[in-house]
Formats: sequence, C-alpha cells, structure tokens
Amino acid sequence: MLMLSNISVSCEGSRILRGVNLTVPEHSLVCLMGRNGVGKTTTLKTILGLAKLDAGSVKLADAELTGLKPDQRARLGIGYVPQGRDIFPHLTVWENLKISLVVHGAKANGQVDRVLELFPVLKEMLSRKGGVLSGGQQQQLAIARALLTDPKILILDEPTEGIQPNIIDLIGDTLLKIKKEGKISILLVEQYLDFCLGVGDSFYIMDRGAIVAEGPIAHLNDDIVKKHLTV
Repeated sequence: MLMLSNISVSCEGSRILRGVNLTVPEHSLVCLMGRNGVGKTTTLKTILGLAKLDAGSVKLADAELTGLKPDQRARLGIGYVPQGRDIFPHLTVWENLKISLVVHGAKANGQVDRVLELFPVLKEMLSRKGGVLSGGQQQQLAIARALLTDPKILILDEPTEGIQPNIIDLIGDTLLKIKKEGKISILLVEQYLDFCLGVGDSFYIMDRGAIVAEGPIAHLNDDIVKKHLTV
C-alpha cells in the first residue's frame, strides 16, 4: 500500500533521514516508534510532500508520489491527523466535518453516518464549537474529519498525547474496527508502548534518522524496548 524506499532527507546541510525503508501493507496497522528527535516527523513530512527528498521514492499503491504536491498526494488517498489535531476551534463539530468534504470535493454517501457511528460522542455535539471540546473529543473529531476524505491510508501523529486513558482505549478500539473493515491501512507514529502493542500489526523503530529495528509487533520485546525506546 505505502512504500518508502531508501529515503534520504537533509536540512541546512545536515542529514535528517538516512536510507529509510518502510512499508505499510494493505489492511494493516504499522507503528513507527522512537525517542524524540530521531526523524519520525520528518518521515511523515516526506510522505506528505512537505520535505524534499535527497534520494529515494515514496509510493502509494501503484502511484509514485515523489514530486507531487501535498494536495495531490491527499487526493490520491492520504489522510493525515497531525500532532495537536489542528481542528477549527471556532467552527462547530458539524462544520469541521463538512469542511473536510468540501475541501476534498467528496460526497457524503453515508460517510458522515459512518464516522458518527465510530465516534458516537460527536453525534451529541454537532452544534458545539470545536474549541470547547476536551482534548480527547478533539482527537476523535480530527480522526473523523480525516476519515471523511475516504483515504487509502490514515496517518496518525501521536494520537494519544495529552489524552485521558478512557479516550485512549476508545481510540484504540476504533482503530481496530477500521482495520477490521479492511478498507484503510494505518501508519501510527506513537511513543505510548502499550497502545502500539494493543493495536499494531508490525513496528519500525527509528534512531538518528534510520530504521534500527522492525518486525511483527509480537517481536517487540523488552531488549528492543530498552535499547531503542527507553529514555
């Protein structure tokens, strides 16, 4: 589904990514992990078209993304939920959802009902301004908004950050439902280990701009965690 091949990226003469290879297969949830400052965000920017490649390629299904603008990549099927969520605080929940459809030229076709089934709390708050929602409710809104673009792959950047535990569990359950439907692949950038273990199929760990460990999530053992993830 999504394939990064030998990705290298530099910024102001410093190499940020060093030959990164990463694959998100169809119908799977892949966790990209690592300590702060190791290149995870730059990897996402590379996928989204916000960072310029020195070398390598990015493919989504059969489409070569290298050289395409961010909006072109989004139309090909990339849904993105950034760290911090970036909802529109002065718009209502319904307006936040509707604007996603308008921007992407999509028709509702039952998609709004679907995301409200996945996140029923939003159905009760359609007329409420986004800015007054709790952090967990905003995160659910941000994911729902991304799903309305009907993506092939959903990219989530630290979705559990600052979220209360019961909402983290709810988001995890929702990701498992999305994965089970078999329509969307998911790339999850996350530092909360237990969350990754609960929802992931496989993992990649980054350090100093390179992939240093990878495999099925069941192989993410204490030795790997201690070596590459423990602060």
